[in-house]
Amino acid sequence: MLRPALVGFVLLSAVTGLLYPGAVTGLAQLVFPKQAAGSLIERDGRLIGSELIGQNFSAPRYFWGRPSATGPMVNNGANSSGSNRGPTNPALVDEVKSRVEALKAADPDNRLPVPVDLVSASASGLDPHISMAAARYQAARVARERGLPLETVQRLIRAHTEARDLAVLGEPRVHVLRLNLALDREPGQKAVAPAPAPAASAG
Repeated sequence: MLRPALVGFVLLSAVTGLLYPGAVTGLAQLVFPKQAAGSLIERDGRLIGSELIGQNFSAPRYFWGRPSATGPMVNNGANSSGSNRGPTNPALVDEVKSRVEALKAADPDNRLPVPVDLVSASASGLDPHISMAAARYQAARVARERGLPLETVQRLIRAHTEARDLAVLGEPRVHVLRLNLALDREPGQKAVAPAPAPAASAG
């Protein structure tokens, strides 16, 4: 009884643990090499992110993505998770209020309603997209901070808007990282002010 069990264990381990994963990985690399490698994004030959994972932008000259509840840091691809807090949880209410205040502080003259996806984390905590409303809400701030015409920023938003899947699933959405990369490449914007030098210590 022991020998057939061991033989079956070894065979199943080889098939399910080596042969099948190897065949699927090899086929994926052959048919969908970019997706199989993680849909990676490079700039100037340097890896800067993935199309599938959001990044944390906080400078006013960039579009901000959705909040992330992953730990121990935001947008942690190794720990996809949501906050799992319900709408009546006081902690969630406080988080949303602080996010609204941060948006208002970055653009105090903006009178548009704050889109919900800018103050609420997705279930995965890794969403790389924002809604078109969230992009439009930030367009004037980004244009002002970069010294670009508003129409230029709006054109870039349209260029990086993805349509519904299969034309019917979901809503049109904007890929934040690709949009911000396109903004950095746009000519005619004002230079970023250099960071102030650290003060010399006394004594």
